[in-house]
Amino acid sequence: MYAADREEIRRIYIEGIATGNATFESEAPSWERWDAAHVRSCRLVAANGRRVVGWAASPTSGRPAYAGVAEVSIYVERDARGLGVGSGLLSALIAASEREGFWTLQAGIFPENEASLALHAKDGFRVIGRRERPGRMKDGRWRDVLLLERRSRKIGL
Repeated sequence: MYAADREEIRRIYIEGIATGNATFESEAPSWERWDAAHVRSCRLVAANGRRVVGWAASPTSGRPAYAGVAEVSIYVERDARGLGVGSGLLSALIAASEREGFWTLQAGIFPENEASLALHAKDGFRVIGRRERPGRMKDGRWRDVLLLERRSRKIGL
């Protein structure tokens, strides 16, 4: 992923927001805010020509004890959903994160996002809990979030 991809990443993020099942956010952040929040060594894109699908891992804490824990975000362009793009990105993310020494990957997914839950389960993520109504959508609806986790097999956890 390069800074030159930022408009494509933003466009896909906005598509994800529009689904109502990808994030609590109601608008895409500035590139500067997004860039600062995501681990540079674990950013990938999938492309079909200029059609880009963005993916990022971001640390869950600045505390040294959690240095090997990252949060997973995967966004796939509407026209590329169901074509294996998300699966390819998640597999590549796992490999990149393990090369970088991450021992735990986490994801927060709305229970209604069945495709994302299935994608993560296929790659070894398991549901470890449910946050009941931790946030509200722009339209006022409260939403639950399932917490998923994948432990690295290479680190021996």
